[in-house]
Amino acid sequence: MTTGETDEVAGLLLAAGGGRRLGGRPKALLPHRGRPLVEHAVRMLREGGCGPLHVVLGAAADDVRARAGLKECVIVENPAWRSGMGASLRAGLDSLAGTGARAALVLLVDQPGIGAAAVARVRAAYRSPASLAAAAYDGERGHPVLFGRDHWAGIAASADGDRGARAYLKEHAAAVELVECGDIAEAYDIDTEEDLRHLE
Repeated sequence: MTTGETDEVAGLLLAAGGGRRLGGRPKALLPHRGRPLVEHAVRMLREGGCGPLHVVLGAAADDVRARAGLKECVIVENPAWRSGMGASLRAGLDSLAGTGARAALVLLVDQPGIGAAAVARVRAAYRSPASLAAAAYDGERGHPVLFGRDHWAGIAASADGDRGARAYLKEHAAAVELVECGDIAEAYDIDTEEDLRHLE
């Protein structure tokens, strides 16, 4: 890795969800290993080699700012967080547009089974601003995903509701490099009360 390349792949954490199926508990603030879940996810991005780190907040954004240690992150507030992940993805990519980042590696706050090893493996798929890559679990596409800068405008234009980049990735499936991560990560979501058992 040559000088300057370390900041080419930004980490983009989507952490705006309100936890509707969790009784309205914002996912960013769910406790995991004694700290808010958002801190764990930021650490995974950092340890996986991403930088700069942008964190999209929505539900209880003021509480998250006050309770979570995010001082080395760029905080992006998404006032339209209730409309779904698409709005958060658009806000995050827009916040990166003015930086030198040539790709964004996107991680979801509610997938704590995805650690730094999987982040690093997907990050390593970066080749150029035209790169598209995603973690795969037994061959099925999942998170994290890496979007080269050339794709940001198209992804933002198609991101809608809770679909995020799904439509764009489906349309460009032939260009997506799948990076198998099933041996080092688990891609479960924290969506329901039962899922809280995954948190430590």
